[in-house]
Formats: sequence, structure tokens, C-alpha cells
Amino acid sequence: MAAIFGAQACRQAPAHPSDTITTRDGGELVITFFGHGSIAFEYGGRHVYIDPVGDYADYSALPKADLVLVGHEHGDHLDAKAIGSLRKEGTAGFGNRTAAEAWGSGEIMAHGDVRDLGWVTVEAFPAYNTSPEKQNFHPAARAHNGWILAFGGTRVYVAGDTEDTPEMMALGARRDEGHGIDIAFLPVNLPYTMTEGQAARAVRAIGPRIFYPYHYGGTDHRTDLGRLARLIEGSGVEMRVRPLE
Repeated sequence: MAAIFGAQACRQAPAHPSDTITTRDGGELVITFFGHGSIAFEYGGRHVYIDPVGDYADYSALPKADLVLVGHEHGDHLDAKAIGSLRKEGTAGFGNRTAAEAWGSGEIMAHGDVRDLGWVTVEAFPAYNTSPEKQNFHPAARAHNGWILAFGGTRVYVAGDTEDTPEMMALGARRDEGHGIDIAFLPVNLPYTMTEGQAARAVRAIGPRIFYPYHYGGTDHRTDLGRLARLIEGSGVEMRVRPLE
């Protein structure tokens, strides 16, 4: 559905596709889709941008950031100019080590680190390739980040550039403990991240309420989203496809 990322964006910038989801505490979480791996969240009047890149939006015309998250240093995730246009006094910024070093700002979060900002909780989660032929893309040794965010009791997993790692596949155990993932963003950007089959296995393991395929397109290896939808049939998970290429 087409919507506008907050009232300020309505005045200043063209609309980007967005969804509004009711959080567990009855609040509204607005998810905005800019392109590829660049998305944003608005909750309680606060704005979170993940991997903002100027190719996908004019960030200078969007609401200023309360929080910026950058999973790693690749150019389709880290754009210092876009981040600079979003900053205001008090903007928090977190990234893995390579992103923070390339960005020149922001606090380093290692895997398992958690930051509670009061209105959102952020956990840095491992993101890496497992297939031998993909080790030159996102090797585990570089410690790239995905993120688990909690807004009003609703837990959102933004996986970053990764395959279906053991850590990802173990997220279903959190569901059994009452701390499961409500919304999952899983990358299907071939050949760099997950195949349709890997993503489907991850969806079934994690068991989110809503699954968004993201970070797809822009290569010669086109993701078959129809096949992905068929592979998760019967899982009880709602798959939502939004324009990201």
C-alpha cells in the first residue's frame, strides 16, 4: 500500500511505500521501504533508518533520524552523505566495526550487544555467508550485523546481508521462550545472500507473523518471489512483497 513516512515527509518529499502495523502495546509502527536494503521505522514520533543510501531516497527531505543503523561498510549499505543529511542533535548511530570505521562516527555494536534507548531496544545479530562459494561476499570473520529491534513489545528482525546461519535458524527457540520474532526481513539478493529455498527454511524456523523479502534485485540473478511464496505455503506466515528494486 502507498503511504507517506510521517507528516513531515508529506510536506517535504514524495511518498514511499509503507505499511502500518499495530504493536503489541497498541501503538503504531510505520515501516517505509526506500529500496534494496534501505528501510525505516517510525514509532511514537521517533525515526529509525537502516542502511540509508542516497540512491534510493532524498534523505535530506525526510524526517531527521533519532537512530541510524548500518550493518556493514558496503556501498549499498553505508552512505556517509545520506547519514549526514539525517543527523540532528542527539541522533544515535550504531554499526558493526567495519561500518563504524568507514563511517567515521557511530558506536560499534558487536554480536549480542544490546542497547535500550527507552523507546526501542536494539540487538546486534550475526550476518554472514555460509556457502563456500560466497565467502568473498560477507565472511563471518568480518562480523557484519543484522538487527533485532523491539518496538512496544513487537520484535522486528532485519537480517542484513546473510544466509540462513545457525544463529538465524535458532531464533525459533526464542519464540518458544515467549520472545519470538513478529516481523522478519530476510535478504534474497542473489547471488550474494539467500536463495529462495534458504529463505523459506529460515521463515519456517523463525516463525514470524509477517515476512518481508527484502534486499533483492539489481543483479542478473532474479529472485523468484512467486516460488518463495509457494515454498512457505502452509507455514502460517504472511509474506508481504513491497517494491525494493
